[in-house]
Amino acid sequence: MKGYVFRGPGQASWEEVPDPGIKEPTDAIVRVDAVTICGTDLHILKGDVPEVQPGTVLGHEAVGEIVEAGSDVRTVRPGDRVLVSCISACGRCRYCREGMYGQCRDGGGWILGHLIDGTQAEYVRVPYADLSVHPLPGALAGQDAVLLADIFPTAYEVGVLNGRVRPGDTVVVVGAGPIGLAAIATARLFAPERIVAVDLADARLEAARSLGADAVADAGEAPEQLITDLTDGLGADVVIEAVGVPETFEMCTRMVRPGGHVANVGVHGKPAALHLEDLWIKNVTITTGLVDTRSTPTLLRMASAGRLPTSQLVTHTFSLDQMEEAYDVFGNAAETGALKVVLGEPRHDVVATRTT
Repeated sequence: MKGYVFRGPGQASWEEVPDPGIKEPTDAIVRVDAVTICGTDLHILKGDVPEVQPGTVLGHEAVGEIVEAGSDVRTVRPGDRVLVSCISACGRCRYCREGMYGQCRDGGGWILGHLIDGTQAEYVRVPYADLSVHPLPGALAGQDAVLLADIFPTAYEVGVLNGRVRPGDTVVVVGAGPIGLAAIATARLFAPERIVAVDLADARLEAARSLGADAVADAGEAPEQLITDLTDGLGADVVIEAVGVPETFEMCTRMVRPGGHVANVGVHGKPAALHLEDLWIKNVTITTGLVDTRSTPTLLRMASAGRLPTSQLVTHTFSLDQMEEAYDVFGNAAETGALKVVLGEPRHDVVATRTT
């Protein structure tokens, strides 16, 4: 089979790799029908995630069909159409028992495309299949469902829930990429008074408006002043960092009100300053986190019912063998306008652009 293989910082290619096989009785083998590229994959290619070893197949999000299941797998069987979660969970360790699947201590957590071969391939081995894949509702298209493998649960859990968004809040989302847009969409479920999106790209700010942002601000033009004006000088109740660079994190801490929450979602490759000399007196709560995906079943039901705007985030579609082209398009989003690229099975209800 073929997969997209990381060979070191700045080096990866779509190439022949060994077919995966069952290693543990809790494994399943999934034929990949739809897969996407995550901003975290770009961080890996930049060398920001040194745990990823050269020779690893990248990717941690997919939709596909079970083609083989280990003897201990009970919840799915060959022929089932499933969502492959970005998080694998043993279900037995202390953290899994507390629903903190991202911190699994028995070989789970974020391992696909990180510590073991991932989903950007024709087939993938999924450990702990009973908790790590989710049967798909029949009405949900694969290219919509794949967005629930990572970006929607990440935005919802690490951004909206950790940030404790409540009715009547002013919520600021810094970074209107896929995660930020999903944070806007899921923050709306809690009826905040206003949501403000901050980004440098006009196209992304326009996408933020279409997904429910009440106001937008250019990150290069002192957005802190807009938040001050909108809140009568108080500051935002919740600020969600969805970029992963020191400048945006520090911007978030300047926007939050006393007693407010900063929810960091972005993957950081460099240290960010924590200005405790300013923050210590403000009772500010700062949260970080890796997604646990405990919300995935709920989000799947909502998407199946048409309650999540998944299709609006997909701007480019490709076949699996166009992986290198898809990375070029996604990695140059400022020029291509890419939000989320999906590779694999066609979706008939949406006409997406495609770069050739």
